[in-house]
Amino acid sequence: MDPYEHHNKKIISPLDKKIVVEVEDVKTHVTASDESSLVEHLTDLRKQIIKSVAVFLFFFLVVLSTINLWFPYITRGNELVVLGPLEVVKFYMSISSALSLGFSLPFIFHFIWQFVKPGLTHIESRFIGLYSPLMLALFIVGISFGYFVVNPLSYQFLINIGEVNFNVMVSASEYIHFLLMTTVPLGILFELPIIAMFLSAIGILTSEKMKKVRKWSYVILAVVSTLMTPPDFVSDFLVLIPMILLYEISIVVVKQLEHKQIVNKNLSIPSE
Repeated sequence: MDPYEHHNKKIISPLDKKIVVEVEDVKTHVTASDESSLVEHLTDLRKQIIKSVAVFLFFFLVVLSTINLWFPYITRGNELVVLGPLEVVKFYMSISSALSLGFSLPFIFHFIWQFVKPGLTHIESRFIGLYSPLMLALFIVGISFGYFVVNPLSYQFLINIGEVNFNVMVSASEYIHFLLMTTVPLGILFELPIIAMFLSAIGILTSEKMKKVRKWSYVILAVVSTLMTPPDFVSDFLVLIPMILLYEISIVVVKQLEHKQIVNKNLSIPSE
């Protein structure tokens, strides 16, 4: 028998065993706490999704049941043709879905806010809480600009070009597709000032940076407006002008926020 056979073995005292047990208990408790928190977040997410879907379906049924009231505002007196019975269903479903989503947005934004608020920092939470109404207002302004300005002008321009050499007949499916292309993307693009304000609030963007990359930003805005609107220069031009104006407004707003932050910082410093 080797008297040194236990020489290389680590001897654990009763005190060490107690510490090891306590560490394992802590790890188990933390893991269980993390799993419980994840389950709570998933449960809350499920509740908000269900409420959002319920609100959307409610407005969808209301709009679909009153489709004849909305029809004149959608077609605006334009003569449309249908190429089959299913196209009628597709047209009505597209109108109902688009209008229902628009009516549901305030509620959906509120549900999203309820879900993400606990995980936001103080700055992010304060920013979203203050500017959520402005986000919705800019989205509505963008949709309205597309509906009242971009859509009728670009539609009439394309029809006039087509009538030179063709008998133009617009199908209901193509019309609703064109209408959505000239309205919904503009609602998204008009959120540019909010995005700039948010990036400034968290310290990523400054007014000086925006001025330095102004020329490249115009190029990017031109490309984006071309990709998100119908392929005619009238739509592109009509969209690019307000986007440039919004970019310049964003610079002014970001500069005002920077000035406000400097003032607040100076006020928080105690005078000697």
